[in-house]
Amino acid sequence: MRRIFRYFLNGLLIIAPFTITVWIVVAIIDWLDTMFDLGIPGLGILLMVILLTLVGFISSSFFVKPFIIITERIFHKVPLIGIVYSSIKDLFDAFVGDNQKFNKPVMVKMTEDSENYKFGFVTQETLTSINVEDRVAVYFPHSYNFSGELFIVPRKNVVYLEMPSSDVMKFIVSGGVSKL
Repeated sequence: MRRIFRYFLNGLLIIAPFTITVWIVVAIIDWLDTMFDLGIPGLGILLMVILLTLVGFISSSFFVKPFIIITERIFHKVPLIGIVYSSIKDLFDAFVGDNQKFNKPVMVKMTEDSENYKFGFVTQETLTSINVEDRVAVYFPHSYNFSGELFIVPRKNVVYLEMPSSDVMKFIVSGGVSKL
């Protein structure tokens, strides 16, 4: 009976991640395709990719940039919309684009008398705006979650890692299960 149960668990460990991944990808593709439901499967996604690329091309124009800046200023001034817009924009900027924030992976010694370290990302190396000289801002993502915590830590406790940020993020989010 134990052997059959072990086979069942092995099968579950093989099938579940594969099935859940396929289900999530299909659900996202289906959701994106229904945004522009044109009756032909996949045409909505193709139209969305073309539209996003076209908007990216047009927005890089010298003449369009002022309109984007004015629109962003208006969004920032409107109550509630400003908070939502700036939060979403900052989140996207942190991962994509010219102002990526999670590109400095570090190991941080959390207390002076301990040998325990946490992995994180330096988000600001100078904090002069809040009159803090010898500290840096480090974001620590949570494992198996889309959240994290920001700590202001002593600069001397920070060890910069010479490795890709994506590998460190994958290591943190997986709870240390994936290889570094």
